Amino acid sequence: MKLYLELGSNIGARRTNIITALGMLDARYGRRLAMSDIIETSALGFEGPDFLNCVACFETDEDPHEILSYCKRIEKALGRKDHPVYKDNGDRIYMNRTIDIDILAYGNLVIDTPELKIPHHQVESRPFVKPLMVQAGYVVDK
Repeated sequence: MKLYLELGSNIGARRTNIITALGMLDARYGRRLAMSDIIETSALGFEGPDFLNCVACFETDEDPHEILSYCKRIEKALGRKDHPVYKDNGDRIYMNRTIDIDILAYGNLVIDTPELKIPHHQVESRPFVKPLMVQAGYVVDK
């Protein structure tokens, strides 16, 4: 199945963080099928330095929970120290990140659990994501 991942970084050597994470993903899933441009965007949901973001597409049949676990290991290996923090109303509090890897879509799979939501629940609220997905080969349903 086609796996679409968004990678973002807003602190440290942002481009290097993304390229290193992509290399680790390539090592596990094989050379990516496609990748969008790396673009700069403002931080969404909090005040912070601008992000570099891209979307990469891979082919895999790995269990989605294993994919999530591997992405979290990459984030930790590249220095991400934060863990999700939530407001009293349940909204997530976002902060600066050396690397953030989100599963945007995985074939036609739909998962809605507390730890994993596919398709990613913020695809619609991040205006730059769908164009990057399309650049990476994603076909938007009409």
